[in-house]
Amino acid sequence: MTKTTSRPRAMRVLAVTGLSASLAACSVADRLAQVGHEPALTAIENPTAAPGYKPVSMPMPEPEPPVYNPNALWRTGARAFFRDQRAARIGDIVTVRVSISDSASIDNATSRNRTSSDSVSVEAAAGLEGILDKLTPATSGAQGLVDTTTTGQASGTGQVDRSETIATNVAAVVTQILPNGNMVVEGRQEVRVNFEMRELVVAGIIRPEDIAADNTISSEKIAEARIAYGGRGQITDVQQPRYGTQVLDVLLPF
Repeated sequence: MTKTTSRPRAMRVLAVTGLSASLAACSVADRLAQVGHEPALTAIENPTAAPGYKPVSMPMPEPEPPVYNPNALWRTGARAFFRDQRAARIGDIVTVRVSISDSASIDNATSRNRTSSDSVSVEAAAGLEGILDKLTPATSGAQGLVDTTTTGQASGTGQVDRSETIATNVAAVVTQILPNGNMVVEGRQEVRVNFEMRELVVAGIIRPEDIAADNTISSEKIAEARIAYGGRGQITDVQQPRYGTQVLDVLLPF
């Protein structure tokens, strides 16, 4: 039974190790091909055609019938007397002002102590205490049948000190208009400095009313916001642990 249960586990470990080795070999080949070259820029693509893209589905209010005002200079739904230049249709561009200043400080400490003592003795049991005296060792008896003492102590401390600040602008494209008029936007920005690539991704849902007159919107007004800021290149590669170390961190139980 031991061999039968351990064989699948060994096969899984070998499969994971083989897959990791294959991925590492492919990564090594790609890295060797990039020696002496800058990181390649990503081609401009349609975000809706990217793998894994899913249209956003949100709860919508009841549709309202359009209202027409004949012989009126003011257009129904217009936000200005002249034509509005702000993003309003699929494919339009809106500038997102990313401004994140986040900090958190948490300090927790816990301590717990507990002491318990139990004692069981039999003074009289209808004459059966004599039998208990014969069954128990000579050093004990029915008067001191059970005697336990338990002491427990636990303490823990935790501290979090985090501070993040991001301030930049990125242009996003309107990829979808929801039935209530809200717009789904997505933008990606890549900046290459020497051999290091910096990436900024912004996505979410915005209201047309929150877009300023200069066609900009603050990141704090984006619902379901997805903001990612990172990089790739030689510096980022050096900061990452090797694939072997990452595999061992997953497989080793201690």
